[in-house]
Amino acid sequence: MKYKRILLKLSGEALMGDRQYGIDPKRLAEYADEIKQIHALGVQIAIVIGGGNIFRGVAGASNGMDRVQGDYMGMLATVINGMALQGALEEKGMLTRLQTALKIEAIAEPYIKRRAVRHLEKGRIVIFGAGTGNPYFTTDTAAVLRGVEVNSDVILKGTRVDGIYNADPEKNADAVKFDYISFEDVLKKGLNVMDTTAFTLSQENELPIIVFDMNKEGNLLKICQGENIGTVVNI
Repeated sequence: MKYKRILLKLSGEALMGDRQYGIDPKRLAEYADEIKQIHALGVQIAIVIGGGNIFRGVAGASNGMDRVQGDYMGMLATVINGMALQGALEEKGMLTRLQTALKIEAIAEPYIKRRAVRHLEKGRIVIFGAGTGNPYFTTDTAAVLRGVEVNSDVILKGTRVDGIYNADPEKNADAVKFDYISFEDVLKKGLNVMDTTAFTLSQENELPIIVFDMNKEGNLLKICQGENIGTVVNI
């Protein structure tokens, strides 16, 4: 396997499947099957999930809600998604741990870096919930931060599209896909990969990002085996 330890970033919207909001159990089960494939081959897996399928702090703020309050609500949404994914993974026979940046002892461990690494070394899948625990920071930033902290080899950002394009492929049929692009070129071209804080943190720590279509069966396994899937962003 090319990558021994990965940080998988999933958007909350990805869990909706074909629904308008919430969590689609069918989509959860599909993701659990994809994750099980690489887990069975010894890949150490950490996961960060967004909360946009339930609540998004920025959207709340735009409707007059206090931004800090909204962001904390979004963090709780990521915990709900983390619990849902944890249940789906354990249903398939995998051992998991849910760690949260906010203390919710009844349902999750508090985030402790050394404990998280130990879980990974023991073959447990670690799900990080509640973002960074701070308002104004996205789950993309949380994903890169946790990836850096636990020394992951790569950030795998699972999306609905199969990589990074020079334009939105869902709106522009002539959009061109990049197989490989540098951090510097992403910034020069103004491409939307992650928010600036997350992207800069990844760049400074020389942690590569792979953007790929998580909904295509087998993609996660192929990436971990070193196949050229999606778009690689590197130094």
